Amino acid sequence: MKSICLDDKKFYPSKIVCIGRNYVDHIKELDNEIPKEPVIFIKPNSAISKEVHASGKESIHYEGEITFLVESGEFKGIGFGIDLTKREIQHQLKKKGLPWERAKSFDKSAVFSEFVSFKGEFNQLRLEFYKNDALVQHGGCDLMLNKPDFLLNESKKFLSFEDGDLLMTGTPKGVGELRPGDKLVGKIFKKAQILVMGSWTVI
Repeated sequence: MKSICLDDKKFYPSKIVCIGRNYVDHIKELDNEIPKEPVIFIKPNSAISKEVHASGKESIHYEGEITFLVESGEFKGIGFGIDLTKREIQHQLKKKGLPWERAKSFDKSAVFSEFVSFKGEFNQLRLEFYKNDALVQHGGCDLMLNKPDFLLNESKKFLSFEDGDLLMTGTPKGVGELRPGDKLVGKIFKKAQILVMGSWTVI
């Protein structure tokens, strides 16, 4: 089982609950419809990685996300997550009305920083994501169609969260392709304070 760290304690998520189409500007940039209810899909434990891989034949796109660790059914930690996506395959699957697993749930498709304990107001949270020192994504809970606490409760209506499971809350606009050698930095802020950050070199 792949693990993540919260304040130097290891957790072994049974799954990653992911939210699609949760920022209006990102919905528009991919020419999607605004959903009437949360778009929820799952990545397995095997998707977790500490490295960003994009050296295969298929184009890999980044999606930076505010991510929460769940323990005892509640948010206990926060970290920066990267939802890696095979965009062309996703487009093909959407056209046919098919599930997204081949484009979203492949091995090493969920990359995370370390997690830190979190309690506080969601509306004060925001992310910044840099690629080769250029700011490519920024946004926060104030721009989300569905807020984190609502997403957690909505997900609980049909699945159970094990201790250490993760909730990725969607990505703002600015997604794009990765190439080996790209330098990535993701930061989660509470107002002006950096709560947690991660950095990676794409391989």
